[in-house]
Amino acid sequence: MKILLVATPVGTLQSGQVGGVGLNICNIAKELLGRGHDLTIFAPQGSRVEGLPIQEIAGALQKSAPKQTRDSDIVIPPNGVIGNLWDRAFQEQHHYQIIVNFAYDWLPLYVAPFFSTPVLHYINMSSWLVAMETAIDRVAALKPGTLGVHTQAQAETFPQPDIFRILGGGIEVNRYEFQVNAGQDLAWAGRISPEKGLEDAIAAAEITGKRLQIFGYIQDEAYWQSLQQRYPQAQLVYRGFLPTAQFQQALGQCQALLMTHKWVEALGRVALESLSCGVPIIAYRRGGPREIVQDGISGFLVEPDSIAGLTTAIANLDQLDRHHCRQRAESEYSLAALGDRLEQWFADVLGGLHSG
Repeated sequence: MKILLVATPVGTLQSGQVGGVGLNICNIAKELLGRGHDLTIFAPQGSRVEGLPIQEIAGALQKSAPKQTRDSDIVIPPNGVIGNLWDRAFQEQHHYQIIVNFAYDWLPLYVAPFFSTPVLHYINMSSWLVAMETAIDRVAALKPGTLGVHTQAQAETFPQPDIFRILGGGIEVNRYEFQVNAGQDLAWAGRISPEKGLEDAIAAAEITGKRLQIFGYIQDEAYWQSLQQRYPQAQLVYRGFLPTAQFQQALGQCQALLMTHKWVEALGRVALESLSCGVPIIAYRRGGPREIVQDGISGFLVEPDSIAGLTTAIANLDQLDRHHCRQRAESEYSLAALGDRLEQWFADVLGGLHSG
């Protein structure tokens, strides 16, 4: 098939601003190319990744949804890259059989029904903006079957959960080294922004006397500075936003990954990375992680916002076998499995188009 992937306009593919979305796009591209598909990626300027057919598009980056309130207006900056991406996609759509949108943004959802080539939407966030809910419902009515999400928990944050196809997640498990022996440090990874709940992980680490290694892009500098002031006794090591090779090495040496998100995490790609390294996960029973973590086997699920629950789980980490974590990643979250689901989605959309 001839496939076009259109990246998020929030940041470059390898920047911390787009978190796991960039990694997801790159992984999917590699899997589809390996299956013999003819594939192109449109992405913001600065997104070059060796070995991937990326066409970089200039323009001002888009403001990310978590920086907005639920009732925020849709705003596109002058010469916004989102408009440039989709103008280019519209002009060149006849070269492709399928176009896949990876942006959680209003514009691609609005313009998609005007394309003659089917546009599929891989929604990467739980519901955040009212305007997005309206745009998604419109697409569901005009182009049914073209909306996909990672998890059922993510789908349930929208007014019509049944309009979405559940795609799950997948990563290159073989890029992650299984480390059977762990140190005593805990890990936390993600964008450093209030909705990610880093303060709870710091509080739990401080109570248990554990050192906490923190990985990720500092999206909210004021929030990060406030955490250091609030927890002066906590043993914190900020490792930054690392390339996969370095990140998996450092993560694999940790005793557990803490996932303390305050919002409904659509998937939690770092959970898949953690399992691949053999690192158990202690996560709030909220969003995607509740579908990923096998409680008492590959980690512990804790009642949301419970610091006491986190500390109890940390005390019981020696009950878990790291081999179970790796097995979970290999059986459920390989790129091959995700590739199968995507190909079936594409075939179903094209089949419905031809039959209609």
